[in-house]
Amino acid sequence: MTSPTPASHRSTPDAALVPAVFLASPPSDDELQAWADEIRAIEEGQSEPDWNELFSDDSTPWPVSHDLDSPGEDAAAVSESEADARPIDLVHTLVAVAVRRRQHTAEEYRLMTLILDRAVADPDPWVGPDPTLDHAWEDSRGRSVAAVRRDRADLAERAAAAEIAVHLRLAEQTVRTRVGHARTLQARCGLAWRAFLDGRISESHAIRIARLAGSLPDDREAWTAFDTGATERAERAERLTPSSFDTAARALREKVHAESIEERHRRAALDRGVWLTAELDGMATLTALLPADRAHAAMTRLDRAARHLATADGEERTLAQLRADAVADLLAGGSVAERPAAAPAPTAGDSKASGSGRPTVVVTVPSLTLLGRDDTPATVDGYGPIDLDTARRLAGGASSWIRVLTHPVTGVPLALDRTRYRVTTALRRWLGVTSPTCVFPGCARPARDCDIHHLTAWADGGATDHDNLEPECRHHHRLRHETKWEPLKNPGDVDLRWRSPLGHEIEVDPPPF
Repeated sequence: MTSPTPASHRSTPDAALVPAVFLASPPSDDELQAWADEIRAIEEGQSEPDWNELFSDDSTPWPVSHDLDSPGEDAAAVSESEADARPIDLVHTLVAVAVRRRQHTAEEYRLMTLILDRAVADPDPWVGPDPTLDHAWEDSRGRSVAAVRRDRADLAERAAAAEIAVHLRLAEQTVRTRVGHARTLQARCGLAWRAFLDGRISESHAIRIARLAGSLPDDREAWTAFDTGATERAERAERLTPSSFDTAARALREKVHAESIEERHRRAALDRGVWLTAELDGMATLTALLPADRAHAAMTRLDRAARHLATADGEERTLAQLRADAVADLLAGGSVAERPAAAPAPTAGDSKASGSGRPTVVVTVPSLTLLGRDDTPATVDGYGPIDLDTARRLAGGASSWIRVLTHPVTGVPLALDRTRYRVTTALRRWLGVTSPTCVFPGCARPARDCDIHHLTAWADGGATDHDNLEPECRHHHRLRHETKWEPLKNPGDVDLRWRSPLGHEIEVDPPPF
């Protein structure tokens, strides 16, 4: 039994199955404006979307019910037509829905790219008028006209990416990454880009193609060969799952790549690094990007140590647990400790795990929690909540304590003298508690890695105290000074807001912890 042929596979697309926005000819500016007005009206509650009309066409022969007021009710309910439908008909409908979802995703990529491309072509709405057009203009930093215009285009693109990110609740890097993938597909893999817009390949396939095509040298023949091999020959991208396609596409890349693998390896090794990702329940993932030979050597050593520990009497840990304990011991203390199975794994507070060069870990513990009179969780700087036993043990092993002086009645941290401009270490620590991350919406860079910004400039009489200081990462600090992004905080206000270049006001994110 064969699956239905989606409309995008046919030589002549069926207009009933392909929304107008995805037809070969792009929508007009009037159509785009009409869609934008309709979406804005829905967002502002001025109109309700007709979900049945939106989701019903020849590929969906049954009515679709989307009750926005009670999304959890009747989740498993089906219409009378669906109850009587054959399983193959339901599968056919599912395929049609998947095709439309892919098309909508591709259209998101296209519109993001269009917005950023227009920002580069016309920076004025994002960064203000071009000062180089004034014949009397001189740059205070000594830049040439060309350099200033390049900076304006770059900042406009960054400001536009931030605008998209705060509206879609995405990270700015996610927006820029998606636009980068779309630009790569448009420039190097036209067949794959068309297949993505048509819904014939998924977002995962498109990303894999873009990443691999982006790593090819500046050679149009290589791009065409890779695009054709990945998209047309044997229809690899359409027939294979993402993981299977990835294997085939990497092999295809090797065939068309003109540069030697030795040279590529030397360049790729420059990207090596280690990353920490917070997980649930007091856990974290440590990821390392290493040259393959060293990674395999490290894994072999860990496996050998784990298998040796597994032979000890009373050992009940699995090999996976033993490998994890071994890598923690080696990185934190320099040697693998043999412990009976009943003993707890070493943690950051154990002297045996930490060795003589114990790293500094910033832990915030409410005093009542420390005394056992409250269960408010402690937090580790840059990670989040940890269990109370670990927090008490870390506090008990601390060699020093840091106090924050506050008003005896209000509890507000005391302001510093107006004559001091520089932010003291104690005040920076306090800001790290009240604003753990950059205050730009959606930015998760830890406050310890941020610039401390005076909301009211020091030169304009702004004080160096907690209610006039906020952490901003270097990127968003630059956007604040060199584009139309502007922080807003009225006297007496507690919460900070941002005004975007297009005039939208966005509240800062709530504290993560």
